[in-house]
Amino acid sequence: MRLKDKVAIVTGGAHGMGEAEARLFAREGAAVVIADVLAREGEAVAADIGASQGRARFVRTDVTSEADWQHLISATIAQFGRLDILVNNAGISGSAVGDADGLEGWERLMAVNARSVFLGTKLAAAAMIPNGRGSIVNISSIMGFVGGAESHPGYVASKGAVRLYTKAAAAKYGPSGVRVNSVHPGYMPPMLNATNQAMRASKIEATPLRRLGEPIEVAYGVLFLASDEASFVTGTELVIDGGYIAQ
Repeated sequence: MRLKDKVAIVTGGAHGMGEAEARLFAREGAAVVIADVLAREGEAVAADIGASQGRARFVRTDVTSEADWQHLISATIAQFGRLDILVNNAGISGSAVGDADGLEGWERLMAVNARSVFLGTKLAAAAMIPNGRGSIVNISSIMGFVGGAESHPGYVASKGAVRLYTKAAAAKYGPSGVRVNSVHPGYMPPMLNATNQAMRASKIEATPLRRLGEPIEVAYGVLFLASDEASFVTGTELVIDGGYIAQ
């Protein structure tokens, strides 16, 4: 098992990519704490992992709140003894806030997608440093590399912030043994409305591998960065996009 006896927090773990990551981590031997605002869904995922002989619990967490982060990390350490891995997966898309020119939407995207990563990284690193090691994986997006007229500017800015903050954090926490990396998924079903077939078709056509990705494919990339297999990897960007930004 690649994460045997590790303790991991996965934010946004109640559905989508976060759920795939949480379930994979549990199968690989980690105790997983699922942090999300979706209590019913998060509790169900944790219960299902437990029923499959894994170790998991749910902690309701608003990732924009420093107090919630402090509670999440304290609860994790109280139950499992330490924290080895944090996956900053929680995020929202531009469609969640609407108006591309509205200040309220911009600030909401920056809070959920970028402020949360800053808060989680600094507090998780503080918990990991006494152990002399730890791994933090920040989920950004290919929009952290490229823009586009159809993309919400606040979403692009927030994901770009995650990309560069990750590098700064890697340099800051590396001497203490804490690794920080970012993952940049391409287009996949959770991000594209199944009813918008024209949009799906256009993104498939724009992807060299000519298909959408799957959450489990991102989860395996996150697993590598979280594991000791990546013990000399920090400050890097893992792009999982079917070749989209290679063009």
